Amino acid sequence: MRFGVFLMSLSVLATTSIALAEPPAATLSPGFKFTEQTGETLYANVCQACHMSKGEGAVGAGRYPALANNESLKAGGYPIYAVLHGQKGMSPFGRMLSDDQVVAVVNYVRTHFGNNYTDAVTAQDVKDAR
Repeated sequence: MRFGVFLMSLSVLATTSIALAEPPAATLSPGFKFTEQTGETLYANVCQACHMSKGEGAVGAGRYPALANNESLKAGGYPIYAVLHGQKGMSPFGRMLSDDQVVAVVNYVRTHFGNNYTDAVTAQDVKDAR
């Protein structure tokens, strides 16, 4: 590429406005607790950044396992533990989520993305795992 064409390209890029969609973002209360209440909104605003919109997981700066069609989610205690205490590179979210929020997001993941584990986890299950 000739230098003049390169400079013209930079000029066009500098003056072009590109609208980018804002990704969902989790909201925190003053006590650093997530404010989302449903499993769907918690997943979209907290989990999706790593596990992707369809639960397909990702590999890049780290490895984020797929939640879609994931047999590890069959036992409800496993995802409860992972959400509360973290797992490998996953941060622990237990201090930022109420028991009901953990129930909501775990049950959401266990019944979406090709998962059909209908034995719902309960707030007591979460309380016991804390």
